[in-house]
Amino acid sequence: MTRPALALLLAAAAAAQVKLPPYSKQVLPNGATIAVLPKNDVPLVSFLAVFRGGQEGDPADRAGLGAAMAGLLERGAGTLSGDAFADKLDSMGATLRTAMDEQSAVVRMECLARDAGPALDLFADAILRPRFDPDEVKKALAEQIDAAKSLKDNPSQANAAYFAPFFFGPRHPYGRPANGDELTLARIGREDIVAHHRRMFAARNLILVAAGATPAGFESEIERRFAAMPAGQAHSWVAASLPPRDAARLLLIDKPGATQTYFTIAQPGIHRTHPDRVPLWIVNTVFGERFTSMLNDELRVNSGLTYGARSELQQERLPGAITIRTFTKTETTVKAIDLAVGILKRLRSKGLDAAQLASSKAYIKGGYPTQRLETADQVAAAIAELELFGLNRGEVDDLFSRIDAVTLEEANAAIRRHFRDDNLQFCLTGDAAKIRDQVAKYAGRRKEIKIAEPGLTLPEF
Repeated sequence: MTRPALALLLAAAAAAQVKLPPYSKQVLPNGATIAVLPKNDVPLVSFLAVFRGGQEGDPADRAGLGAAMAGLLERGAGTLSGDAFADKLDSMGATLRTAMDEQSAVVRMECLARDAGPALDLFADAILRPRFDPDEVKKALAEQIDAAKSLKDNPSQANAAYFAPFFFGPRHPYGRPANGDELTLARIGREDIVAHHRRMFAARNLILVAAGATPAGFESEIERRFAAMPAGQAHSWVAASLPPRDAARLLLIDKPGATQTYFTIAQPGIHRTHPDRVPLWIVNTVFGERFTSMLNDELRVNSGLTYGARSELQQERLPGAITIRTFTKTETTVKAIDLAVGILKRLRSKGLDAAQLASSKAYIKGGYPTQRLETADQVAAAIAELELFGLNRGEVDDLFSRIDAVTLEEANAAIRRHFRDDNLQFCLTGDAAKIRDQVAKYAGRRKEIKIAEPGLTLPEF
């Protein structure tokens, strides 16, 4: 496709407004929220169950408990063993996946429309009647511990895993390893998993969305299977704030012999419902979210210091981080970090210009419909997110209008409020012997650990 044709396509997509399709919603007497959205363009149905709690529901000394529990939902339910459950899914061509994030546990299923009823039975069994067979529990925990250990063989994953406890601190729920580590997982037994499931998988915590080519009256089919779910206690959201970051800090994770340094540069960010979320989305797209961003242009295209650099605007229920993430050869570590910090300083001092603002708006609006609302599972996720964060459908329906309304002055004011160039937090993974002295200039408060040390939890420093 030629550049003019691509530009016209993006412009046309950006001009169109997006709307959530109509859907039904009810709250069952036990407190479960059920939404059904007919979408008949493809003969597929997606089920999505979201339970409030997620990572913040894990006990402080058993990080990874929720992830372990969620993973075991795929390994046997109802009258079916793990193998029999998998065979049943395969016979229908259906998929079941689980995940855990900072504020929710997620169970997803996709099936052919003709199998919606039997698939819903399996979906309900996985959620309501998991077996937690002792052998499967033992096997799953062993696999999770092995994964936690082998994670440190991958410096990119290790840097991301160490970053959370480093940035948020040991007392913050986001500062605990989401999937646990070899120390916290070793404390978990079957009785912990069963109790956690009983506590967190309660109807009052449930948001269930069915989207796709659902048969007529499918709401009653869902209600029939979930109306008897125990109401339980609604999860009480944790009150937590970021530790004061009034000084630059640097964590160096020593991986002897590493030929590259992976680094994250962070500063405090915003929560999902923050009033500045749209202006900051626009700004961050230009700064480091898209391929043609300020960070990627300078660190990859112009200097050749890395294969890719990006910035991430974390938006969870609690305030998260704004991060710059990339990697470079060991010998160019300081050059790459200096350049990244320099681009951040330039963003803060000069802000965006009118062309960058317009480009970012068009880019977001051009990609949003296909990235967020094209498929049944995407629409289901959008509806569940609104319910989880207490937002209304205007979050989607009015999005393009809110993007259009952001002025250059408002975007640059958001930069000054949220993008800082002092007291930055540096998390590096690399060969400490070769970079230790060079990177000391970035922070007076520094800590160095061996990547081979067990666990991921860090003391505050």
